[in-house]
Amino acid sequence: MTSFEALGYIATFFTTGAYVPQAYKIIKTKSTQSLSVPTYVMIVMGSMLWVYYAYTRQDFPVVIANGVTGLLSLIILIIKFGSNDKLPAEEAAPDELPKSPLT
Repeated sequence: MTSFEALGYIATFFTTGAYVPQAYKIIKTKSTQSLSVPTYVMIVMGSMLWVYYAYTRQDFPVVIANGVTGLLSLIILIIKFGSNDKLPAEEAAPDELPKSPLT
């Protein structure tokens, strides 16, 4: 491994590693209320295209970084589509709403 390739793996660690805590939180809490579906679809598609491109060029740091990011984004999208996140006002049943001091 050359020092330039090592630089690629170090960059992979930081860019993909920075994404992991957020993905972990979403996977653990299953809360996807504020996530943008188009953004995550674009991340998944872009990551998979980068994997293909990098694989054909034998650029494994890029394959790893985008493979992990694409997989985590796909998991988040699956959770997003499977979740029933609602806005806070929609979550409360009418009898659970705060009572007015006037009633």
